Amino acid sequence: MSFSSGISNRTLDVIRQSVFLDESTPTATSVEQRAVEASCLRLYESSHKSSALPNLRRSATQKFCRRGLEELSEGYACLDASRPWLIYWILHSLELCDALIEDELKERVIEFLGSCQNPDGGFGGGPGQLSHLAPTYAAVNALAIIGTQRAFEVINRQTLVSWLSSLRMDDGSLVMHQDGEVDIRGCYCALSVANLTNVYTPDLFKNTEQWLIRCQTYEGGFGGAPGMEAHGGYSFCGFASLVFLGKERLCNEDRLLRWATSRQMRLEGGFQGRTNKLVDGCYSFWQGGVFPILHKVLSKRGIQVHQEKSRDQPQRHQPLVSQHRWLFNQEALQEYLLICCQESRGGLIDKPGKSRDFYHTCYGLSGLSMAQHGPNNGESTNELILGASGDNKLVELHPLYNIGATSALNASEYFTKLEIPQPQ
Repeated sequence: MSFSSGISNRTLDVIRQSVFLDESTPTATSVEQRAVEASCLRLYESSHKSSALPNLRRSATQKFCRRGLEELSEGYACLDASRPWLIYWILHSLELCDALIEDELKERVIEFLGSCQNPDGGFGGGPGQLSHLAPTYAAVNALAIIGTQRAFEVINRQTLVSWLSSLRMDDGSLVMHQDGEVDIRGCYCALSVANLTNVYTPDLFKNTEQWLIRCQTYEGGFGGAPGMEAHGGYSFCGFASLVFLGKERLCNEDRLLRWATSRQMRLEGGFQGRTNKLVDGCYSFWQGGVFPILHKVLSKRGIQVHQEKSRDQPQRHQPLVSQHRWLFNQEALQEYLLICCQESRGGLIDKPGKSRDFYHTCYGLSGLSMAQHGPNNGESTNELILGASGDNKLVELHPLYNIGATSALNASEYFTKLEIPQPQ
């Protein structure tokens, strides 16, 4: 079902009236906020003046990404330990744009990612580098996007599960690498990889849900570790991890929903990563990706949304979760990404005035796809596409893994046929 009109539900007057009010007490933060709003407002005014529908620069973005798979400039030398990430960001961007990737290029990518896998089972940031959960997640996702049997066979599931087991701490947390730091991203990366490749067992993540619950803050979001500030990326990782474990009801979903909805900026339309911070295109997914997951959880339970009547007397109202929309302004997010975050040469950016890169391109497009494809009613996905549907529509993603829904299904079908290996 599609209910896209192609036109935003926000008029220019509404956008203008959404400016940040500093109550005549400017601070360094409020000055920066007003400057970003002014940049976005100029772009919105220009867009409304032209009367043209927002357009995704699909072809230019595809060219930008394809060049990145072949050759990178010297400026990317600092990401030498993140080479599987670069491949994943680029492949996922191309996947969302429904771009064809040649077989010869796929084979070269598979060969390179295979050279990043170590004998212990994990993937490093490059050939010969230390096994680390972050590039392991990126490499597995990239191989799933390629989706051939040869790509799947690169993953040594027996050594992988043993390596994952070696990273688990007694309190349920996971270190990012041997003798490394504990981080909520480690839980998410390990759970995502374990579920996608069918090596997950309850013993592998014993007590992990208890450690994750300790990361939820008084605001409702999740921090990187217990006692840390709530953050968009960490909140996605924390809640998605609980869903992977089937323990999402242990967290305070009301507070998480309230915190997540409060992160969408009124004028810009995009999301900020933390309270009192600036908008950033990458949080289009890290914040926005929470909503499809939370929507499914709440809908399955039939409880939907709670609203507190008072601090001491919570009151539950009738279900408010729509069958057609997520619980944020999908049109406003698409506006921000299409009007404020596109580079004329292709690729997406953080905010007006910033430079394009593969990271923001990946997560900007991920957020755009998520905002276009609403809840699935059992027969089809409800689409809400700003601009020309044929030009702007992206491939639907799987919000838990952040790869294409079809890629996730194909990987699941392949790996679930295989026996679950036991750690050795």
